[in-house]
Amino acid sequence: MAGRDNAFDLLVIGAGPGGYVAAIRGAQLGFKTACVDSGAALGGTCLNVGCIPSKALLHSSELYHQAKSNLGAHGIKVGGVSLDIAAMLAHKDKVVSDLTQGIEYLFKKNKVTWLRGKGAITAPGEVLVTPAKGKATAYTADNILIATGSGVARLPGVEIDENRIVSSTGALSLAKVPKHLVVVGGGYIGLELGSVWCRLGAKVTVVEFLDTILATMDAEAAKQMQRLLTGQGMEFRLGTKVLAAKTTNRGVSLTVAPAHGGQNGGNDHQEIKCDTVLVAIGRVPYTHGLGLKRLGVEMDAGGRVKTDRRFQTNVAGIYAIGDVIAGPMLAHKAEEEGIAAVEAMAGQAVHVNYDAIPGVVFTAPEAAAVGKTEEELQAAGIDYATGKFPFMANSRGRASGQTDGFVKILADAKTDRVLGVHIVGPDAGTLIAELALAMEFGASAEDLARTCHAHPTLNEAVKEAALAVAGRAIHA
Repeated sequence: MAGRDNAFDLLVIGAGPGGYVAAIRGAQLGFKTACVDSGAALGGTCLNVGCIPSKALLHSSELYHQAKSNLGAHGIKVGGVSLDIAAMLAHKDKVVSDLTQGIEYLFKKNKVTWLRGKGAITAPGEVLVTPAKGKATAYTADNILIATGSGVARLPGVEIDENRIVSSTGALSLAKVPKHLVVVGGGYIGLELGSVWCRLGAKVTVVEFLDTILATMDAEAAKQMQRLLTGQGMEFRLGTKVLAAKTTNRGVSLTVAPAHGGQNGGNDHQEIKCDTVLVAIGRVPYTHGLGLKRLGVEMDAGGRVKTDRRFQTNVAGIYAIGDVIAGPMLAHKAEEEGIAAVEAMAGQAVHVNYDAIPGVVFTAPEAAAVGKTEEELQAAGIDYATGKFPFMANSRGRASGQTDGFVKILADAKTDRVLGVHIVGPDAGTLIAELALAMEFGASAEDLARTCHAHPTLNEAVKEAALAVAGRAIHA
């Protein structure tokens, strides 16, 4: 073990979900551990300007929408409902503050040193930390873990100023509800933040380059989500690209055209005028300033760090996890990789099952998935059986007035092993955990069908979908 103050067994660069979890696990394993991060608070993008604040706003905006529109059916009369956007944003900020302070407590509890500043790897086993003010300090570490996450993907011709044209960060702190919000990008982030402001009263138009929203999800689930969100007032312009954006004191004028064609000067250009534009076309790995190129760390064509199955790069002692390596850019994926990487450093056997990592869209209703889509199974030539059950036929869904959506289970036609599950409906993000566990342990649809589910619960839709794989659903 290292003994000097500036020497560590493990030095993690980045304090997002992957980084801070890895640092804590390293300390649990007996490593003298430090975590480098330049943020004002720990937690990275996810806790400060991503997953957590967006979910706080999603929940608050849904409560507002229910109070304004949906409680009458339950015999609850509410009058004079009004919006206090400042209080809503303050609640969001308090949630973030409480959680980031919680990470500071966990660091102290586990004796993890927080090195405040930007980290750069100057040589194998050496990291230079440069604070916002003051001199840079050099540290040594037997193991260096890159967990720097990702940044906002930029759109040519559209300059993000976080005022009129905002990224997801700016969209979390709009001082007032826009009259018209245009969301560029129909993925998870765009739909979640678009639905927040739609519930609060904005006209929301989603401009998507592809011919579908949620392109990585099962096509049937994506179509259902578009139908439901359209019913809530969101407008979709698919197969459309943004060529330019011009800001004025009164708003933004976007120039759009068909995705396939629509070159500059074409007759098929259109103008969309709005108050605010949210650019949500994805995220890119953040590796700038780490010194990886000079060290000879291998990268792929997408700018992601290449690693082996134990998350080590081609340079001994340097590891990488999360958004900077291949795979979905999800906080929980980064957490699993962070723990696995540190355990690998400790000589343990490690494995991350990427087929059992769920993804969730936290709109209302939610959409969640784990495993393969129908399109992926068809492309691979895998013979599969499908079982589907609607929430309209679920007792708890009917009682709570949440009947939109379905559970769909895809199972191998020969072995009955669950290959993928897709849920659109209430609490889909919670329901998917049962299916991720099933897939982790190689369960069959029959295993799910024979498991007793409490009544009346939303989870019964999972059981019924599993029964439907064999053509024997009871309530449909």
